Amino acid sequence: MALRQIRIMGDSKLEKVCRPVKEMTPRLKELIYDMLDTMYDANGVGLAAPQVGILKRIVVIDIGDGPLILVNPELLEASGEQTGQEGCLSLPGQAGIVTRPNHVKIRAYDENMQEFELEAEELLARAICHELDHLEGIMYVRHVEGELFEVTAEEEEDESAAEE
Repeated sequence: MALRQIRIMGDSKLEKVCRPVKEMTPRLKELIYDMLDTMYDANGVGLAAPQVGILKRIVVIDIGDGPLILVNPELLEASGEQTGQEGCLSLPGQAGIVTRPNHVKIRAYDENMQEFELEAEELLARAICHELDHLEGIMYVRHVEGELFEVTAEEEEDESAAEE
């Protein structure tokens, strides 16, 4: 597959609400695999389609348990609370403290348009919420408590376990 350019905060594509996927096409499957390659190349744990300039409701996540592909994801339930450091591939070198639900339940489709439900906790719940925000044109900086702070490339790799 191919690497895609990651859009940086300030790009208008990151501020738009994404459209649902009506049917899976070979081109959209290629996009999904390109997104995975791009995410892995950037040492991220999540990537949403608008981050590569495509306004479709597609997210890829891998917190170390293998890739998770979410097409047209919708949040069904959220509970609990977790507060921690969060960063984003669309804002390299920066991080902030964000509070997210500790448990979520979602419904989505896989790359074959097979519907499934998933319950997630802790890091996976955080990553899902972060990526679903991207589909609504929301960057994590809206949720940051206090100020953003700089992180080094080494810290970003360490913190890729704390978010995208």
